[in-house]
Amino acid sequence: MTADESVSVRFWGVRGSIACPGPATVAYGGNTSCVEVLCGDDRVILDAGSGIMPLGLSFAPGVPVDADILLSHTHFDHIVGLPFFGPAYVPGNTLRMWAGHLEPKDGGLENVLCGMMTAPLFPVPMGVMASDKTFNDFKAGDSFELGCGAVVKTCPLNHPNGATAYRIEYGRGAICYVTDTEHVPGELDENILGLIEGADVFIYDATYTDDEYPAHQGWGHSTWQEGAKLAEAAGVKTYVPFHHDPSHTDTVMSRIEAEARERFEDTIVAREGLVLEV
Repeated sequence: MTADESVSVRFWGVRGSIACPGPATVAYGGNTSCVEVLCGDDRVILDAGSGIMPLGLSFAPGVPVDADILLSHTHFDHIVGLPFFGPAYVPGNTLRMWAGHLEPKDGGLENVLCGMMTAPLFPVPMGVMASDKTFNDFKAGDSFELGCGAVVKTCPLNHPNGATAYRIEYGRGAICYVTDTEHVPGELDENILGLIEGADVFIYDATYTDDEYPAHQGWGHSTWQEGAKLAEAAGVKTYVPFHHDPSHTDTVMSRIEAEARERFEDTIVAREGLVLEV
């Protein structure tokens, strides 16, 4: 662990399903999932959606990049930015990629990501990326420690093909990243409750509203109202609705944010550029 035990969170992509940049989403952002967590001077990246491209562009030229990339799962909206992550192509940079949802039949994380970067899907193979890359498969529910000293705890999520939630503990801070998951109406997910208990920041899949959810039941996503229930039950400090539906314009998101704050006062809806200091 470095001497600096501060923790900060920055949001680079906050949408689900598909990127939707444009005038209707300029305030909250249109890139898909990517969240940067700084543990002191060390970097942990949650998901590699289209938001990871501007993250890569933000790095100072010539400064080595050393990062852990924790993937919730490998649906396209969560990995589509990886081929456009500039630091991955720079010799001397180090990227450690992690996933906890893949079955042996899938061939592991390296096989899945290399498959995405294979003709005719993509013209540049993974081998062109000159950075030092490692691919780490684990089972959702495992805990492990990163080289920076952060402790990572995980749990499985209710999502087609599986997904993993993360709790990152560093110094005295705890950040929880819980997307993509579908709740069971009338129940609180005990796995999630145990993971997020007392967390400083709780980021949750709030793709739909309660009114929208019945038309999308079985799609693997939740609502901001369910997230607020979990936040309250687990005593989290700050609740961050995330993974916004691409059809939710800034007007819709502003209304959701106001309603969510009435339900759980310490709510901050995720938007691109938002920074939270823990």
